[in-house]
Amino acid sequence: MARVLAVSPNAAVTPGEPAIATLGLLAHVVTEMLPDASIVTESQRVDLIVLDGRADLASARQMCRLLGAAGSAVPILLVLGESGFAAVNREWGVADIVLGAAGPAEFDARIRLALTVEADTGVVNAGGLLIDESAYHASLNGQSLDLTYTEFELLKYLAQHPGRVFTRETLLSDVWGYDYYGGTRTVDVHVRRLRAKLGVEHEALIGTVRNVGYRFNPDAARSRD
Repeated sequence: MARVLAVSPNAAVTPGEPAIATLGLLAHVVTEMLPDASIVTESQRVDLIVLDGRADLASARQMCRLLGAAGSAVPILLVLGESGFAAVNREWGVADIVLGAAGPAEFDARIRLALTVEADTGVVNAGGLLIDESAYHASLNGQSLDLTYTEFELLKYLAQHPGRVFTRETLLSDVWGYDYYGGTRTVDVHVRRLRAKLGVEHEALIGTVRNVGYRFNPDAARSRD
């Protein structure tokens, strides 16, 4: 289940009815907004943007440019009518395009594929956390995190496997390496430091499973919204 930002000029036109009707049939957390400059801020809180270009292609193009100029790494799924396909090219910076008339199964598949492509680029975006492996940079809701090398590697490893529980021994093996001779206590110390840097409002992103280990909880951010 992904956190989806649906951007459409028809957002909130009909109360209770999503502007992109198909999204309402999928098991994703969907937030709607009109196409304006606040898309940059809102994009930092989601995993994917579904951009409605059916009625106003120029506005959709402007939103793509705005996100690109802001350095956003959030993948964009562009929704088009038949006539819009001729106008789109690589410079738009979208992950994929889909016809507005597409059914729920196709929409869901394209969302999954867009998120998979993002993971393949070395960028992790979950729970408001953005991790760029190639740049060795991590941020939370747009705010940079000052992490040590090991803290970065630990956070990245957990965030790459949301919901999966890892024992301390597994984390030592996969993050610190087999040649590390320290005890599992070092995992607890690094988790405590990471939580401190995430802050009180977001420390629950790294959850403790008693007598087992730790896991990354992207839903923890949503539960506070």
